[in-house]
Amino acid sequence: YDTYEVTRLYAELSRRFADADPEQLPPSEREAFARYQDIEAAYRRRVEEAEQNYRGIASFLGAFSEASRRLREHFGKDDITFDDLMAIDDSEEALVQARDIYLFLLQMGATEDDLVQAEEHLRIDLQYRLNPDFDPRPIVGDDYDDLFERFYGNNDVTGPDAEHGTHVAGIIAAERDNGVGIDGIAPVQVMILRAVPDGDERDKDVANAIRYAADNGAHIINMSFGKAYSPQKEAVDAAVRYADARGVLMVHAAGNDAANVDSTANYPMKTYLDGGAAAHWLTVGAVSWEPPPEFVASFSNFGAASVDLFAPGVDIYSTLPGSTYGARNGTSMAAPVVSGVAALLMAYFPDLTATQVKDILLRSVTAYPDREVVRPGSDRLVPFGSLSATGGVVNAYRAVELAQTLSGRGD
Repeated sequence: YDTYEVTRLYAELSRRFADADPEQLPPSEREAFARYQDIEAAYRRRVEEAEQNYRGIASFLGAFSEASRRLREHFGKDDITFDDLMAIDDSEEALVQARDIYLFLLQMGATEDDLVQAEEHLRIDLQYRLNPDFDPRPIVGDDYDDLFERFYGNNDVTGPDAEHGTHVAGIIAAERDNGVGIDGIAPVQVMILRAVPDGDERDKDVANAIRYAADNGAHIINMSFGKAYSPQKEAVDAAVRYADARGVLMVHAAGNDAANVDSTANYPMKTYLDGGAAAHWLTVGAVSWEPPPEFVASFSNFGAASVDLFAPGVDIYSTLPGSTYGARNGTSMAAPVVSGVAALLMAYFPDLTATQVKDILLRSVTAYPDREVVRPGSDRLVPFGSLSATGGVVNAYRAVELAQTLSGRGD
């Protein structure tokens, strides 16, 4: 586990300012103190929200477990059906209460396992990710203050939970036509770089992973991660410039906060601290399989300037550890769809540059500029075209057609 970036910033700044008298601070410290106040407020909001949600889920899970026990005992079986619930006599008050609790969960499309996982996630949030006294970094053994240190860590990366990365990798490159599981999008090799913990990634690790990928032959870097703060952004910027100069296409998930990333930061990003921007960068939002107006994934970030295009990111079926498969949601799933299509183009049209591949992906989208959709994070209907630069969804078929035209190949 690791902490969230806001936790790390709060821990660092509170050591300087927790007992400070703002009236006694020298002018040189006032800007940092103002940042401390902002970080403290954001941190305490996260803690309060996690505590409230944990109490709510724990309470409901207890009620559901009791309701489930009562219903199994009444029906004499473990699998309770909807018809069973509807057959309960309304005069049996305890059973009616148990039925209503059970139905509430069914109507949410959730299971008892979902509740258990949510409770566990929030427990870990409070115990580790939001704990300012928790610092696992010494385990890594690097000089954390040396932002440009390379070659630290451990290549035994099995870890306790490789679910997220395994799912992302499968979308891009799962073995095709073997009659097992799923077909990945492209017949490519995958370079696995594990730089993201169970918590927020650290800028130094992200920068080193980008450099390592660029140095070791990666043509595409898929980044299905993100966070709200980047205190060492200069190190990440330098790494992005390094990869960009070597023609590496970088594909980043837009994030799952239902936020406008034109005005709300989600790091890493293509823009640099000095105002420049990476040329070979795509930011990807998520759409669902549902028709309008629920076409855009309710969780997806968006931005007319900051998000380039959308891709499927709801109920995406892919590989999981232990030779299993499952469906997951997130812009983390949408980004590898775009990375996979980019890899497909590079595999079959190796003379195309990263600039050309990016251009093809943007020009070949299926555009829905006027389609009315629910804007994530609100009830407002807006044109789909207002949520990204292209107003479109990645289209592999059209991308290949355009690549054939640009490469002079018609086969």
